[in-house]
Amino acid sequence: MQLEWWHWWVAAAVLAAIETFMPGAVAIWFAVSAAVVGALVLILPVPWQLQLVLFGVLGIVAIVLFRNYARRNPEATSQPGLNQRGAQYVGREFTLVEPIQQGFGKVKVGDTVWKVAGPALPIGARVRVTGVDGAVLVVEEAAH
Repeated sequence: MQLEWWHWWVAAAVLAAIETFMPGAVAIWFAVSAAVVGALVLILPVPWQLQLVLFGVLGIVAIVLFRNYARRNPEATSQPGLNQRGAQYVGREFTLVEPIQQGFGKVKVGDTVWKVAGPALPIGARVRVTGVDGAVLVVEEAAH
């Protein structure tokens, strides 16, 4: 069995293409790893066993380094709550469409009804969203 440099570059291209269909930034780092191993094999004769080990090690190291970097440098966005719909409502006031009884009630936000958690309040009371717990808005009575 012999792996040539071009085998690795084809693998790199395939892995890069796979990344476009699989989000998560995993395949792209193995694509980079395959490209590096291909470049190394182009320069030096490397046994296929060592090529496979290098490919795996470089891919895993690249993923670990990327994830550490991403954790320390979060991506700035103009819409930080885009995928956290409930977080967009923190600070806003709404009217209860169902009273809060035994800790839970409901408010209408646009055309959607949200479950809320808070102190006992009657239907029609104004509440302010103070937080989010999963898909439940945490509320308090709004100041008059």
